[in-house]
Amino acid sequence: MTETRHRPTRAELQAAAGKTVADVIAPRLKMLFCGINPSLYTAAIGHHFGRPGNRFWPTLQLAGFTPRLLSPYEERELLQYGYGITNVVARATAGAAELTEVELSEGGRRLAEKVAAYRPSFLAVLGIGAYRSAFGKPDAVLGRQPAPIAQSAIWVLPNPSGLNAHYGLQDLAALFRALRRAAEQALS
Repeated sequence: MTETRHRPTRAELQAAAGKTVADVIAPRLKMLFCGINPSLYTAAIGHHFGRPGNRFWPTLQLAGFTPRLLSPYEERELLQYGYGITNVVARATAGAAELTEVELSEGGRRLAEKVAAYRPSFLAVLGIGAYRSAFGKPDAVLGRQPAPIAQSAIWVLPNPSGLNAHYGLQDLAALFRALRRAAEQALS
């Protein structure tokens, strides 16, 4: 079946509110990337980090996680490299600011359960604010976190959304590259 690839209409974007996007996940991955929650665009097309301005896919390539630039429609190819994708909160919103503290906290609990069940070597949470809220760690900083979830090391990285103006693409790639190198070292 050929997948339709088009820009969602305004009506399709509005209809995507509250929808979810299936995880790209398998047991014992090297890395599980965790977004905050799906955007309306992502939910409308049904693929993670789907909005054209999102820098997740270019960052993965520049940081050396993938040998070429993947599109959101190729997200399942990550599994062959030992990587997956999930979200702290499953429901799609126009912006992460629409999420409540309760949703983020509950999302953190569900994420911890998922990590304990699937046992990735590393969990990379993409968004410092979301990590702080989801896990009750108001003083957390970017990078490796002191306490793992189950046996999974936790890293916090900036959100790659194009709306995150604090980090340019090269800055994101450098931070993601540091995680990749740490993971390679730990897993060798």
